Amino acid sequence: MINGAESVIGHATAGRSPGPSNPERPLSLTLVIANKAYSSWSFRPWILMRHFGIAFDEIVIPMAQETTHAAMLRYSPAGKCPALRDGDVTVWDSLAIIEYLAELAPEKPLWPGPRAARAQARSLAAEMHSGFMGLRGLLPMNMRRAVKRRELTPEASADVARIEEAFKQARAEFGQSGAFLFGDFSAADAMFAPVVNRLHIYAVTVTPATRAYMEAMMALPAWQDWSRQARAEPWTIAKYEGA
Repeated sequence: MINGAESVIGHATAGRSPGPSNPERPLSLTLVIANKAYSSWSFRPWILMRHFGIAFDEIVIPMAQETTHAAMLRYSPAGKCPALRDGDVTVWDSLAIIEYLAELAPEKPLWPGPRAARAQARSLAAEMHSGFMGLRGLLPMNMRRAVKRRELTPEASADVARIEEAFKQARAEFGQSGAFLFGDFSAADAMFAPVVNRLHIYAVTVTPATRAYMEAMMALPAWQDWSRQARAEPWTIAKYEGA
């Protein structure tokens, strides 16, 4: 949960997310994100940093407002969230931010340790980054939505089948020591966190193994913190609130 006083920067809000009490070296990171209720790409680096205790300042820029794009351009040349500021370094795009964090904090196991597991985790993260358009288009992330089934298109059904197969393979090969894809929570899980929300809130039929994985994800303190803050947001976007 964000600590400290909240300040207003245009239409953005800023706060401090706690890190370890005795960090090995000082960090001065700012993560610029969009609405917690809807922004799947913002959720990915946020939950990773929060879970691993990487301290950061936070700026929230609400989506779909007249000033949104201009506000985002102040922090990212792409004009999109998320973006990470580290002094005079700017990193944008969720996966690029995750890789930057892995270099910045090599003592933290953001990626799995064994090379083969790490290679598969990166492959899954990249597949998530560029794929599953049928699922993502039909079932937008919404942290406040009541659970209610939505019928899947053939494209979304194919995406769900591929996701479940990917989860099954990763768990069988590398994840048997814990509840997550590669045992312990890692960047691969962070990349799939919004998918877990989608599968849950739209009551998608999944295997018991996938459901157990989803429950482990949603039980994480970092997930719970994000969810609470999403529910407290005042902004609503109609296109994400459909039946």
